[in-house]
Amino acid sequence: MQTDNKKVLITGASRGIGKNIALNFKEEGYLVVGTATSRLGVKEISKNGHIGIELNLDNNESIDAFLKIIDNDHQDINILINNAGITKDNILLRMREEEWLKVINIHLNGAFRITKKILKNMIKAKWGRVINISSTAASIGNKGQANYSAAKSGIEAFSRTVANEVGSRGITINSVAPGYIETDMTKNIDRKAKEEILERIPLSRFGKAEEVSDLILFLSSEEASYITGQTIHVNGGLFM
Repeated sequence: MQTDNKKVLITGASRGIGKNIALNFKEEGYLVVGTATSRLGVKEISKNGHIGIELNLDNNESIDAFLKIIDNDHQDINILINNAGITKDNILLRMREEEWLKVINIHLNGAFRITKKILKNMIKAKWGRVINISSTAASIGNKGQANYSAAKSGIEAFSRTVANEVGSRGITINSVAPGYIETDMTKNIDRKAKEEILERIPLSRFGKAEEVSDLILFLSSEEASYITGQTIHVNGGLFM
């Protein structure tokens, strides 16, 4: 796998799947720029040998400041991983408008603004990779996640559409949709609920972050140059 000093930007790189993606790219020789919403998160990213930048996708001033840094220091980003996200779960009848808007804003509007900026430089270079992190929730519709499922469905449609627009410029855009992955978030699922989830997964286990990041590494490579506009699931058979 040829890295040729390629530079990758990963949003939400201080923990969970994003942290594992960043470490995986670094091990393969890529230059890694990662974002976090707090100074502590930025410090964690830098501690792992990456370039850390603070970014809050729910704050326009933060996004504007981040995009200026990209213009000044990182116009050579070849690969973008839109990974940052949150959950604000509630059944629809109890969901506050704030919970709906915050999730849509961070997942969908944030990805729009960051991707638009990075794509301009990829088009000039006539090469690029964009991988948007979706979720199995976009396909199966988890109860209490109308906002999250809608945002992730939007990300998948966004990916397919932009893939059509920039494919002739040597740029591929795909979505990766993890199911239940072993992270800090899934560790908080109580035993009974976890047993019920495992009964629905044919492989009878949660996935590992490495199984997601290895796929993303492949999609970022030259070997994946004929794959674009796809949503690839990593879920142990939970959704087929």
